[in-house]
Amino acid sequence: MTAIVIIVVLVVLGIIYASLYNGLIRARTYTQESWSQIDVQLKRRNDLIPNLVETVKGYGHYEQSTLEKITSLRSQLMGIPSDDHQKAMEVSNQLSDTLKSILAISEAYPDLKANEEYSKLMEELSNTENKIAYSRQLYNSSAASLNMKLQTFPSNMVANLHHFTPADYLQVPEEEKSAPKVSFNN
Repeated sequence: MTAIVIIVVLVVLGIIYASLYNGLIRARTYTQESWSQIDVQLKRRNDLIPNLVETVKGYGHYEQSTLEKITSLRSQLMGIPSDDHQKAMEVSNQLSDTLKSILAISEAYPDLKANEEYSKLMEELSNTENKIAYSRQLYNSSAASLNMKLQTFPSNMVANLHHFTPADYLQVPEEEKSAPKVSFNN
């Protein structure tokens, strides 16, 4: 009778352990997959940039430095190691800010603004930027879920045994946290 109780207890403990371990694996996989979604959107944006640069080149001879900066940041982003998420997001933020200046260029060149190719590219770029923002939120949610499992009992015991590491959150640059200064003086 005691042997049966011991076997049942061991089986139950084994099931609990396997369940906790599988939950940790699932959380880590979701975190990795959500980073992959960011990566996909960054690649999509990088694929759009050469077409956008070529479209804008013919209109703005005076904006050459903006186009060079976009090309440089794109190259820099492509050269960042895949596991350096924070650096990828820093360069991505700089690229997003620089791409916004392309919109300002279009204001100075009405022919560019009316160009159908430019309009399509800007719409795709805008959609991609929205997808990047959503993917960042998904990544941070997945990271929070994983980190919570790594810190709460009893999954933290299993995590420590198998050397699970916490996921870093993607941070918003300080300059983007402050409210923009608005003036209503005309």
